[in-house]
Order: sequence, then structure tokens, then C-alpha cells
Amino acid sequence: MGRKFIDCRAFPSETKCSIAISADTEDELLEAAVQHAVAVHKHQDTPELRDQIKSVMKDGMPSERAPERAA
Repeated sequence: MGRKFIDCRAFPSETKCSIAISADTEDELLEAAVQHAVAVHKHQDTPELRDQIKSVMKDGMPSERAPERAA
């Protein structure tokens, strides 16, 4: 199993967040991403948020270039 990541640059936000988080396990990545979403983006830690985060996890490492933002 390789690394997994989430890249905030792929999602629209008022803060124009440029954080990308990677980890060796899905569980570790999920916990870090939830903490970031709650602390920075003011989301509530809910099962729905956790499901959304899991659905956007990708294999590998984030690119240096910002991905296209989702609509």
C-alpha cells in the first residue's frame, strides 16, 4: 500500500487554502484531514464530513502544481 493524499487546492474555499496532506494510511490521513477541516474551514466533525473526505482521497503524492478546482 502506498501513500494517500488530499489536496485542498482542488476545492473552492473562501480562504483559497493551499494545504495538501499525505499519509501512509487512510486512517491517519482521515484524522489529519478532519482536524484541518474543523480548525481551518470551520466544518463540523460529522460522519458525513468523514465520508466526503474519504471519497476524495487519492493514491500517491500531491503535485507541486495546483489541481483544477472542483465547481
